[in-house]
Amino acid sequence: MGENKLLEINNLNVSFQANGTEKRILNDVNISVNQNETVCIVGESGSGKSVTSLSVMGLLPENGVIDSGSIRLKGKELVGLDESDYRAIRGNDISMIFQEPMTALNPVLTIGFQLAEPLREHRQMSKKEAQREAVKLLKRVGIPQPESKVALYPHELSGGQRQRVMIAMALATNPSLLIADEPTTALDVTIQAQILSLIHDLKEQNNMGVLFITHDMGVVAQIADYVVVMYHGKIVEHGDVETIFKAPKQDYTKKLLAAVPDIDAVHVTSRPKFADNTKPILSVKDVSTIYGGHKHLLGKNIPGLKAVNHVSFEIFEGETVGLVGESGSGKSTLGRTILGLEKRSHGDIRFEGQPVSDLAKRNAKLIAGMQMIFQDPFGSLDPRQSVGAAIEEVLKIHHRLTKEERHAKTLALLEDVGLSEDSYDRYPHEFSGGQRQRIGIARAIVLDPSLVICDEAVSALDVTIQAQVLTLLKRLQKTLDLTYLFISHDLGVVRDISDRILVMYLGTIVESGSTEQIFRHPVHPYTKRLLSAIPRPDPNKMADCKK
Repeated sequence: MGENKLLEINNLNVSFQANGTEKRILNDVNISVNQNETVCIVGESGSGKSVTSLSVMGLLPENGVIDSGSIRLKGKELVGLDESDYRAIRGNDISMIFQEPMTALNPVLTIGFQLAEPLREHRQMSKKEAQREAVKLLKRVGIPQPESKVALYPHELSGGQRQRVMIAMALATNPSLLIADEPTTALDVTIQAQILSLIHDLKEQNNMGVLFITHDMGVVAQIADYVVVMYHGKIVEHGDVETIFKAPKQDYTKKLLAAVPDIDAVHVTSRPKFADNTKPILSVKDVSTIYGGHKHLLGKNIPGLKAVNHVSFEIFEGETVGLVGESGSGKSTLGRTILGLEKRSHGDIRFEGQPVSDLAKRNAKLIAGMQMIFQDPFGSLDPRQSVGAAIEEVLKIHHRLTKEERHAKTLALLEDVGLSEDSYDRYPHEFSGGQRQRIGIARAIVLDPSLVICDEAVSALDVTIQAQVLTLLKRLQKTLDLTYLFISHDLGVVRDISDRILVMYLGTIVESGSTEQIFRHPVHPYTKRLLSAIPRPDPNKMADCKK
């Protein structure tokens, strides 16, 4: 613990006003961050973690009010500070990495421009100097070919790459205090390890304080010096990282730790082994998906990007096959190609023995038989449509059941995924992230599919909610005879739910095998690299980012 207090939050109380009523969000919160110290705030969605960070940044929404308390940075009181004075502090003294990069980045400005802007504003660099520094920053956060990436727009980068851009922007001005709100949630384990190491190195080099908000206890174990556990707007436990992990006192802290998938435990599958004559439910043979590619004016062929490169595998009825790999490896593209949301360039896909055509030519039965649970349930739900209407609409499009039967099935389905009947008339924004993902699951299974493709279906959820959703998926698999292709960058989650695992790298399947085989006896160097980068929920294991 350092001696120099950088940030001091004392007895902070924050309320939100809505529909004429006031709700207390933070209750007497006390947190301090020293120079060269990383303090982690952990807790589930709604615990008050992000509200605490927004209070420090002076970025509470209009209906948010600091009722009482003090926030001091280097001894200077921030509560009640004029916005123009606050603006000078943001960027120079405090920087923040936001959880959702697509909403934090400007979609109409290039990455290079957005990185250069704070450098010119806060470090008085010339336009050329700022552009050169922008390239260096992108390289520093592990983005390949940074010279070409600066000319791209946010939508042209993968989710993981956009998050790295946000981290580069936050670190650009060498702040005294870095606030990181779930900065590695969307990142692969290898990139996550790089980013955690980078933040740790910068903390050491610049004597920087870090307020790190996360729900991932594995990350906490690797990066924290001190841990603050929040629940319903209150701090229920705090202490140094060793004490919290080795001797937690509160039941809630124990619950958070218990929800972390155990990477090192022996994996046992309850699925039967398939006989040689068993027919696969899904067969993918020599499939490629190529983006771009065109003929030059002079007749020369310009090759496109092979997002999926001659991939072959089979999935059998009732099993869960995990598909893992880094951002940009082609996982999601492969899933979308199977569903027909991306056009394959080459190869053969068969579902229940029948050849799968392009989406426009598929019959209703085939479309109903393969469904997807998307990564971002909020983005895939219509904000103007009630949850019940969104689920019923799928049945209506496929001419299933009468109006009364559709309504009854929707209510039963909401109950199946752990939501009450009164959820029917509510809208997506009225639900938490975990509840919205349950709605996404309900919509995916409403047509009674045989195969469900889960594309990063639990990656944005807290560990306790994640564990609940995984349990739900397993239960639904048993009761509805579902088969899953489970796409994820989180190897702990994949290990928990999968019978077999496919490892994808640069568009190609480089290794496959049973879950136990992949985790115990990996063969390919890339698989070994992925496994070695998994953060264990133990401060004494894999603390590379602290070295």
